[in-house]
Amino acid sequence: MDASALLTGLIGGLALFLFGMEQMSGGLKAIAGQRLRAILGRLAGSRFAAVLSGACVTAVVQSSSLTTVLIVGFVGAGLMSLAQSIGVIMGANIGTTVTTQLIAFQVAEFALLLVAAGFVVPLVWRSEGARSSGPALIGVGLVFYGIGVMSDAMAPLRGYEPFLQVMVRLNDPLLAIAAGTVFTALVQSSAATTGAVIALAAQGVIAPPAGIALVFGANIGTCVTALLAALGKPRVAVRAALVHVLFNVIGVLLWFWFIDDLGALVSWLSPRAEELAGSARLAAEAPRQIANAHTVFNVSNALVLMWFTRPLAWLVERLVPDRADAGEEPARARYLDAAFISTPALALQRARLELLRLGEQVTQMFSRILPALLTGSRQDLTRVKRMDDPVDALHAQIIEYLGRISRQSLTRGNTEELLRLMSATTDLENIGDTIETNLVALGLSRLEHEVSVSAATSEVIRNFHGTVGRALAGAVAAVAEKNAAAAERVVAMKREIGELEDSAAMHEARRLVAREPNRLAAYTIEMDILGNLKRVYYYCERLARGQLPAGAERPAA
Repeated sequence: MDASALLTGLIGGLALFLFGMEQMSGGLKAIAGQRLRAILGRLAGSRFAAVLSGACVTAVVQSSSLTTVLIVGFVGAGLMSLAQSIGVIMGANIGTTVTTQLIAFQVAEFALLLVAAGFVVPLVWRSEGARSSGPALIGVGLVFYGIGVMSDAMAPLRGYEPFLQVMVRLNDPLLAIAAGTVFTALVQSSAATTGAVIALAAQGVIAPPAGIALVFGANIGTCVTALLAALGKPRVAVRAALVHVLFNVIGVLLWFWFIDDLGALVSWLSPRAEELAGSARLAAEAPRQIANAHTVFNVSNALVLMWFTRPLAWLVERLVPDRADAGEEPARARYLDAAFISTPALALQRARLELLRLGEQVTQMFSRILPALLTGSRQDLTRVKRMDDPVDALHAQIIEYLGRISRQSLTRGNTEELLRLMSATTDLENIGDTIETNLVALGLSRLEHEVSVSAATSEVIRNFHGTVGRALAGAVAAVAEKNAAAAERVVAMKREIGELEDSAAMHEARRLVAREPNRLAAYTIEMDILGNLKRVYYYCERLARGQLPAGAERPAA
């Protein structure tokens, strides 16, 4: 036996398989990204809806690990309860059986045809769907081709006695489960383990019971990815990852004593090759039997354990209790999880959620500047000035995250949304800078010149500030909710802002001749305050116009 050829074929085939999975997943996510976001956004229904959602999403992204990582991110961000996440994680294990079934079909002869189709389709059809389906078709072809390469490389093992002795030892379920767990933890892909097992089965060197036990181990090993994703996340995210571990381990324990019975069941369910005998028959029947066992295992586990979501949630809450928390850092992003980057539609939604946090901080900063500006002390103004530090930090993190998304394969709609979010982030940061640099400086100037703003003028400024504050709140809501109606209301406030500006200018002109100390200095400061409040509205209008339908008038830069 040529060990070098065997190793090269095995490693090369596995590499082609994993690359094909990545290409297929990327293409499918590009096609169904918006639908994925819709599915994940409607998980508040019954446990059946949660399980079905998890199965559908995993069937699309072709990775239960990725689905679980996404769910860990959702739970950590407070977008999903722990109980909801349990149903989705159970469904993810069902969705991953689609991959196993796909692998088990012996269609390697069509592999290169699919690769060719994936290359030709985007050249013939120029639509976005065709451009995304190209990588998906190439990925499917490479998956089949990689399995074929691994299977051919393993062919000499059918007569290699030392290897056959190893396979005999794998008839011990504990050893087979341990081997599947370790291999999956190393390659970070249960599909890779399943593919290798089916490639062995296709050569007739592994019996269904040993193959089933190896697949059981792959289900446990895939939990490592979710556990790694939970590192550094809130406790509730760690609990979601632990749910994934418990579900898979409990499922294996439930079936451990019935591996032979499961083998007999899938033997009855699967196609038979009675015209063959010996290893040839085993090679023909075992791949389908292992794939069907994987499906029966995961579906039955979900159907049984979905009724115990609350006890599971209670258990993980006891295993991972809450701990004393010093409070959330406002400058640390909550939603910008790197796990979403490979799915741009979901990543953009995360950026939008973080943008809402940024908007809330800027709104709070704008609210606190008014009392500090009119009557506050130097310390009050300094506190408002310091509020811009987390605004700047969040701005930088959102822009960096959007930059990482921009390097992915984006649809035209995703590109337009990314540009809108980038512009909105900069506008919010500009509002924070206007407050920190200009309005705080005017408050300090008031103290330096010992200016006292009259009650009448304070009322004028408060009215102007309140109107601009409504515009800011409306603009932030328009961005966060993609609400064109709210955006139109903010843009329509331009006339109201103009009328208030004219009224304030007339008031200041009358006040200019008032016999009060430092009247000229007071006039200058008060007019500058009004001018900077109008500048804040200008950025609010830009924010709102960015959410209007394409073709609407956009503000000049």
